[in-house]
Amino acid sequence: MEEGLAARAKVVVVQDPRATAAFEPQPSVVQDMMTRGILKFTGKENVVEAWRAIVSTQDVVGIKVYSLPGPASGTRPAVVIAVIKGLLATGLPSSNIIIWDRQLADLRAAGFDEVAQHYDVRLAGAANRGYDEKAFYDNEFMGNLTAGDLEFDTMRIRTGRKSHVSKLVTTDMTKIITVTPLLNHNTAGVTGNLYSLAMGSVDNELRFESQPARLARAVPEIYALTNLSDHVVLSITDALIGQYQGEHLSALHYSTPVNQIWISKDPVALDVLAIQELDRERAARQMTGEDPNMELYHNASILELGVSAPAQIHIELVK
Repeated sequence: MEEGLAARAKVVVVQDPRATAAFEPQPSVVQDMMTRGILKFTGKENVVEAWRAIVSTQDVVGIKVYSLPGPASGTRPAVVIAVIKGLLATGLPSSNIIIWDRQLADLRAAGFDEVAQHYDVRLAGAANRGYDEKAFYDNEFMGNLTAGDLEFDTMRIRTGRKSHVSKLVTTDMTKIITVTPLLNHNTAGVTGNLYSLAMGSVDNELRFESQPARLARAVPEIYALTNLSDHVVLSITDALIGQYQGEHLSALHYSTPVNQIWISKDPVALDVLAIQELDRERAARQMTGEDPNMELYHNASILELGVSAPAQIHIELVK
């Protein structure tokens, strides 16, 4: 990964070839990478000061993961544990930490139930928590509602144009840290920090998935909702392994150990770098993939969610 030319978006990339062995994360190495990364990112001298520059001990911090592909190709528990240890070091009560995704079942299948029990933190599913009737995204695209969607459950409506935000987001947490894997998405390009938070926080989201133009508009606009974007304090890309084919399915035969963790406050920059990295991995194997949906990231930059131009991303490499 080459450094960008302008420092509008700052991304710290921590690299250690020992981070994985046979596609298995090495927890002690990952912990050290996270510590070195957060110190570099914040410019602080110790890990407590560094994490206190991100959150306060009064916050309720939601760590948004992407767990659907499982522990090998989704967000890896070792990276989340490294974040949890940093948060606990600040004095933040363990009860004020929530590991969350759309579905509790996916979190449990990915091994986060054991993490939550070991560190006495909370585990929550956005869909399981239910949706807030007063907080929603509304556009002209109609969706077929199903059980679990707020309007289907409460009013028995069959179609709708609203996507309601989970109560988990609107009422249960004050700060959000996204931790997403380096994983391709056939329509969005990458299952990144933007896609994971936006699509994991609302109901009636399937109406956007089938058409790239719909997704390119909806993901940035949902992420920009004040209930979401105003509470995101840090974005992390779990780049221990890059999976360049397979989308929501675990496919280690389409994966490469990258042995990196990327840290930024700019989710757009992280996702653009992820698309570039996955393109390189495919090119190295003389493979082609779907054209990335760069309109999504351009739209995100128009909404001032971050920087989509690679030349405006400054990378600080930590080895």
